[in-house]
Amino acid sequence: MTHWRCSATHQRAADSSKCGPAGSWAASDVADPVTFQRSVSDCVGTTSRRLAQGGRDRERRGEGRKALLSLSMSAEASEREPALRTLVREAEISLLECKVCFEKFSHEKDRRPRNLTCGHVICLGCVTALVQARTRTLECPFCRKTGKSSETSDCLPLLQFLELLGPVLRAPPSSEAGATRAPEDPAVKWVPGVLICSHSFGGWGTLINPTAMALCPRSERVVIVHDGRKRVKVFDSDGICVHQFGEKGEAAQEVRYPLGVTVTSDGHVVITDAGDRSVKIFDLSGQNKLVIGNRFSLPWGVQTTPQKEIMVSDAGAGSLHLLVVDFQKGELRRAERLLAHLCNPRALAVSRITGAIAVTEHLLAQRPCSASTRVKVFSAGLQLLGQVDTFGLSLFIPSKIEATAVTFDHQGNIIVADTTTQAIVCLGKPEEFPVLKPIITQGLSYPVALTYTEDNSLLVLDSGVHAVKVYKAGCSL
Repeated sequence: MTHWRCSATHQRAADSSKCGPAGSWAASDVADPVTFQRSVSDCVGTTSRRLAQGGRDRERRGEGRKALLSLSMSAEASEREPALRTLVREAEISLLECKVCFEKFSHEKDRRPRNLTCGHVICLGCVTALVQARTRTLECPFCRKTGKSSETSDCLPLLQFLELLGPVLRAPPSSEAGATRAPEDPAVKWVPGVLICSHSFGGWGTLINPTAMALCPRSERVVIVHDGRKRVKVFDSDGICVHQFGEKGEAAQEVRYPLGVTVTSDGHVVITDAGDRSVKIFDLSGQNKLVIGNRFSLPWGVQTTPQKEIMVSDAGAGSLHLLVVDFQKGELRRAERLLAHLCNPRALAVSRITGAIAVTEHLLAQRPCSASTRVKVFSAGLQLLGQVDTFGLSLFIPSKIEATAVTFDHQGNIIVADTTTQAIVCLGKPEEFPVLKPIITQGLSYPVALTYTEDNSLLVLDSGVHAVKVYKAGCSL
């Protein structure tokens, strides 16, 4: 009988689990070919089981790597989520809202974005409101170019952008247990404020994109500058417009683009006009008394001092100026630069109690979406008493603050308007500055000016709804 031998070393069938790899085969004196065949089968079976086990191990390792990759991607997505929310909010504010009514664009009929003939974009509802019934034309609220209503058209890029951002805009904020919001997240709300709105006046049509407000100390009338044909409107204490003046135009005594306004104790209205970079003075009847030009780069904030002098912030030159005027004769007696090296100073307030000065600075952005504001407080002798910027305030409060207006209350507290959270915040007195306390946290859209009345009511000029809102105290500060 012919026998076969394995040239590779192997064990008998009883120890086949230790069989080595198969090699070439030759005749040998194995006792029984049947036994040898079983040995080979067992060896092949063992090898197959090991290969299968190795495949399952590699599969499990692959699943583990996939799980780790998934966790890593989830962690990266979680880290990107606050930045994405910030980016979406910037897009909503900068691109996806009508700058006339400040309502969000959408596919709904009245909220659809429409191109005007000049290239500006507003919503269909505002187009309808601006159309002249007789001529069927409308004037752009930004550049004043006139066009026909039939020549407006859907803004297709914005409509497509709305479709792309639709799921993100509709997605609710994360609400998982333990989830936290970034400090700059506007969804973080203030605790309830201590002032409540009693009534409002103005509104779209009566006021158009108002920029500043002042109270006449003598008559308690409210003076507002806005973008209407008559740039200055005067309201009585009941909120009724009793007078308007300041024709829109290029002449020196006319008003091009008013940024700030104040009223002296004897009833003279002082306006900063960015159009020709001047300060213009009128009496309450609207007669021009004086134009002060060729002194400013971009005059912005304006206030009167307890000594009946005029203080002006120059945002372009980064300076603060004092003007001494003979209002009866309409003469400029003295002009003096009080402070220099300010950073884009805008809103300005002077305390009637101490003469302290508060200025808001708009700091230059170091990177996209990083612009911030700073509030500086000086004594009447121009000594710096304190300052705080957006970053410093973020250490105390749950959101980024962008100060657009500042005033002093009757106790000498510094009050600022914040357009990020649509809130009014008390920063305390200069000697304890800043001590933060929200006093209005609801009902505002875009506050741009603040002033207190003699009965301690706070007037807030809300440019977002083109109206003045009157707030009264629910409790004392």
